[in-house]
Amino acid sequence: MSLVSHATSERRGEDRWLLRFELHLPSSYETLWPALTTAEGLLGWLAAADVLERRLGGAVTLRWLNTGTVATGRVTAWDVERVAEYTLTEHGRLRFHLEAVGTDSTVLRFVNERGGSQDDRLDCLAGWHEHFELLEAALAGRPANWSAWTDTRWAELREAYASLSPA
Repeated sequence: MSLVSHATSERRGEDRWLLRFELHLPSSYETLWPALTTAEGLLGWLAAADVLERRLGGAVTLRWLNTGTVATGRVTAWDVERVAEYTLTEHGRLRFHLEAVGTDSTVLRFVNERGGSQDDRLDCLAGWHEHFELLEAALAGRPANWSAWTDTRWAELREAYASLSPA
């Protein structure tokens, strides 16, 4: 059973959204941090990091291997083993906040502040949900096989989010 539960979202003005996920992962933050902040780690569940300067103000270019989307931007928050935030074209602000729970589990709080229509909001909720399922698998030693990826799971998730009440 997946550790990823449905996200919440709220409207932040005309065509602005705040999407939130909270995951309780059976991994230490020392294991989770590289998955969120290194090219090798991101490749296993999210995107290819063509550029990733791991410091506040550093440049970032992520290329989603499942969709072909390329987003560039900057590291807008960086607190080692606690907070990584990337603000990107295409995807807005992506904030990953880690909180250790004991020695072998971590709460990951994720926020995506972005523009877009109601349809964009649903697309992104489904997309992030699927990516977090891929993160869970990558942490268990099963990184994403991007050449075999299909949009089947994304479509199921999008339909589920569409059936929930709007933000």
